[in-house]
Amino acid sequence: MDEHPPVVVLPPSPDGGRQVTIHGERVGTAYSLFDVLEFLHRAGLPTEDRAIDDPELIEWRGGGPYDWNNTA
Repeated sequence: MDEHPPVVVLPPSPDGGRQVTIHGERVGTAYSLFDVLEFLHRAGLPTEDRAIDDPELIEWRGGGPYDWNNTA
């Protein structure tokens, strides 16, 4: 069984952005946690603070919700 969370956030790119997919469709590039929450909101998914740490909702690849390359 190969179940994945509906939301996948890819590793940060050199510019700090992270590609976000929801249900296998690319929805955009997030440059902060607030962007990820906005994508969740637009998709009708939970947006409360604890949602970002829910492994059944979001798979964080290449770092967690506080890992962004835009602070170099």
